[in-house]
Amino acid sequence: MEATTLSYTNLHNHGELFANFFRARHETFIGRKRWDLPQVDGMEFDQYDTAASRWVAVHDRGQVLAGVRLLPTTHSCGIYSYMIRDAQRGLLGSIPSQLLWREAPIGQHIWECSRIFVSEAVPARARLGVQFQLIHEMVLSARDLGASMVLGLIPANAPRLARRVGLDCQPIGEVMQIGEPHVCVEISLATKMH
Repeated sequence: MEATTLSYTNLHNHGELFANFFRARHETFIGRKRWDLPQVDGMEFDQYDTAASRWVAVHDRGQVLAGVRLLPTTHSCGIYSYMIRDAQRGLLGSIPSQLLWREAPIGQHIWECSRIFVSEAVPARARLGVQFQLIHEMVLSARDLGASMVLGLIPANAPRLARRVGLDCQPIGEVMQIGEPHVCVEISLATKMH
């Protein structure tokens, strides 16, 4: 098992991994969760998968086991910025606009994580290890990109896992039903900066 952070500048070095990442997202979000999302050729994507994004993939022999997308909060593409902020601005009908207790922040040191998943193909006995590997690589990548804070809209039970692996993860909004209970969180990387 290994972890790779993909970008438009390095995807040519990783063969099918980039396409397999989007196929795994399709399997999770469209196949299993039945979310109504853009798709083509068995791959799920949206307006936040831009050249500014980074995709963290945990994989084994080409099979993507888990992943997350990172996007700078300073980026914009057309009318879109980042998912949490755009939901707050009322641009996304599928996510309530009152997901945060305050205005969505923008800063060079703040990145958003989204589309977090672990494949159903990962056996129960291996899931915790895969989750740890994903979080570890996400933290390393975010730090390398200059982030000291990451925002995310995650399943409501996920902050417990984050705390188990030593992340400072705090809710910044109410728990909301988006298919299942979700909450916006702020993950401080300051304690991980040494």
